Amino acid sequence: MSDIFLKNISHSYDKKENSVLKNVNLTIKKGEFFTLLGPSGCGKTTLLRILVGFIQKTQGHVCIGEQDITVLQPEKRNMGIVFQNYALFPNMTVRDNIAYGVKIRKYPKQKIKEKCDYYMELSGLKEFEHRRIQELSGGQQQRICIARALAVKPEVLLMDEPTSALDPISTIKIEELATELKKNYTIVIVTHNMQQATRISDKTAFFLHGEIVEFDETQRIFSNPKEQKTLEYITGRFG
Repeated sequence: MSDIFLKNISHSYDKKENSVLKNVNLTIKKGEFFTLLGPSGCGKTTLLRILVGFIQKTQGHVCIGEQDITVLQPEKRNMGIVFQNYALFPNMTVRDNIAYGVKIRKYPKQKIKEKCDYYMELSGLKEFEHRRIQELSGGQQQRICIARALAVKPEVLLMDEPTSALDPISTIKIEELATELKKNYTIVIVTHNMQQATRISDKTAFFLHGEIVEFDETQRIFSNPKEQKTLEYITGRFG
């Protein structure tokens, strides 16, 4: 996987003046842990969905290296996504949920078993493999989502507010897992949690009203913000 380039991305759901994203330009380097940070409604989740292909932007281009993937369907982009609301199948076991994406890609049965075994171990889920979703905690369910996303062997892992519904201990465990995964994946996370961004990400883009206010190394943004709006946000004076 090469670097990811978002070029002049704009989007409006009603095709009128009220743009959710306004001429966004970003480069996400291969192997980076990248955070899209900002308050609710700022456009960061829309940008993530454009990146994975769930939404077709109003204008602009999504490129991986020199390849323009703007019109490719999600399954052709080699990206895995972890949703805020888990999106698991309640009638399936842990193993079956993790295997779902691999099965629809028609892998051989032995390969499906090997993948499930590997990613259950990686995510600390092996002992729960035959349990139903409703028998598990929120943190365990989110680890299933991560394992399911990884089982299809993506090169980029996208995470949309993955810890927003979790308790502090479960949040730390998910962050530790995500940090470990950074060794092998480019990771892009959407969050409004500033402390989380400082703990886990290499670079951060701070969004406000569909535009990038500031983009730099995470520690630099939080220790010495260049923009007044960024300073107001991180000091709690943003309104």
